[in-house]
Amino acid sequence: MLQIHKNVSLKNFNTFGIDVSARYFVEINHEDELMELFMDPQWMNVDRLVLGGGSNLLLINNFEGLVIRINIRGIEHRINHDDVFVEAGAGEVWNDLVNYCVGWEFAGMENLSLIPGSVGASPIQNIGAYGVELKDVFHSCNAFEIASGTFKTFNKRGCKFGYRDSIFKQLKGQYIIVTVKFQLSLTPNINARYGAIEQELVNRSIVNPSIKDISQVVSHIRVSKLPDPSTIGNAGSFFKNPVISLNQFEAIVSKYPEVVHYPAGDGLVKLAAGWLIEQCGWKGKVVGNTGTWKNQALVLVNHGGATGQEIFALSSQIIDSVYTKFGVMLDREVNIIQ
Repeated sequence: MLQIHKNVSLKNFNTFGIDVSARYFVEINHEDELMELFMDPQWMNVDRLVLGGGSNLLLINNFEGLVIRINIRGIEHRINHDDVFVEAGAGEVWNDLVNYCVGWEFAGMENLSLIPGSVGASPIQNIGAYGVELKDVFHSCNAFEIASGTFKTFNKRGCKFGYRDSIFKQLKGQYIIVTVKFQLSLTPNINARYGAIEQELVNRSIVNPSIKDISQVVSHIRVSKLPDPSTIGNAGSFFKNPVISLNQFEAIVSKYPEVVHYPAGDGLVKLAAGWLIEQCGWKGKVVGNTGTWKNQALVLVNHGGATGQEIFALSSQIIDSVYTKFGVMLDREVNIIQ
């Protein structure tokens, strides 16, 4: 029998450590429990918030509806010639899955090491880092359709992946992901093109890196740049890297030749949001109980006791200052829950 709890603090369920509460709270440990939950019509008609690791959201106020925490566990794999299919429960910690795959020498996920959050959230956001996105290793996912009470499988095409985007953002609140299947390989295709990875490999005198080497290097870089949510509240990268037209880029680079950028295809250029923010003087700045991280301006932090409103206000100030200086509008990558 499912236990529905009342007035539960969400402080330990979001990596910003925002102390708000949920009017109703339930933890789902098996996909069948979703069917049980929504057999009760009262939960069809209340606001709902699905939580995994709580690492990609900012809670502004108390949540007056039902918070559903997905804790479905389990990892299994199947090898077919050179292909490896790995399926994981949505409640698994993302980095635990990456370590599982690296440990078995299943190639493809190593560049995604140490990204915070749960497996179930990964397709929603099409998470990515260091030249690899979730879509590059995604096979399919199984999701519960709330309206029908049935399960549906989404393949890669059906997910309509974009930059930090997927069909699940358009179908927000209609589906709950329960398992995700990945397609990896026994033959590594090492991606060390990012400068930070190349430099760290040089520092370690590694010429022909293994997937374990790449995973360790990426983890080292992330630890050096990003704060640990267990010691200081944060949600990782708060903003998306903006993608702009080549014409707009040429106007910017004429004034700022050192602008950090990457090709984005089809006459588009991706700018490094962290660099833009740093140029506006925000890196390491403290504003009340909030601020930006000393080693990475892209990360907003809770120095202790900050409210969601304070962090949101800081993000708005940063957006305004970057637009004023560069004419580029930053989009928040973190989900804002009002």
